[in-house]
Amino acid sequence: MNDVIFPNSELDSYFHPERDIELLKQFGFIPGLKDFLVIRQVHALEHATVWMLSDTVNSKRTKLSTSYLSADNETIGGLSTEKGFYLYGEINPFKLRKAVNLALIRLQQGEWNLALHPRCGTNSSVAAMLTAGMAVTAHFALPRSPVHQIMGMGFAAIAANYLAPDLGIYVQKYITTAIPFNLKLHKITQITDKSGKLGYFVKLNWIDQN
Repeated sequence: MNDVIFPNSELDSYFHPERDIELLKQFGFIPGLKDFLVIRQVHALEHATVWMLSDTVNSKRTKLSTSYLSADNETIGGLSTEKGFYLYGEINPFKLRKAVNLALIRLQQGEWNLALHPRCGTNSSVAAMLTAGMAVTAHFALPRSPVHQIMGMGFAAIAANYLAPDLGIYVQKYITTAIPFNLKLHKITQITDKSGKLGYFVKLNWIDQN
């Protein structure tokens, strides 16, 4: 799978600390806009924190490849909200606070790739939509014989599986994540879900850049 690399001009736009604040000033009247902007930043910090808690984070990355999945700590899963994010899995509570703060620093200093993650639910959603879209297209484009229809469905599944990882990364970058220039760690609380699984809630505060 090819590495995902963005031109410097795109990175300059991506690393604009006042971007979300300016959007709120201009379009803050739109219902749900702030929650959307907050969740994008929280989502990025969740991903970066998972990378910090993984085994390979001591070496800085300048590119993101879906092959990094093999170096990821797959025991950790997360969920982002407008108040912060949940983490579940094999997590050392003493390392978690350090991981969150380090993730914030490294993201804000330019390691944009840490905001993206190959196990993100965005990738699964993209894969599902691609598969459905290609399957419908194949159904109407191909002859109605069972053989052609089955071949079309198989092709749709293979094509979607091939395209989804890279396309999912792009969707994360442009839609579902943003560099957390406006977040600050408030507190970390240990929680237990309904199934008895131990986890942590990382509560974050929204701040305006001066």
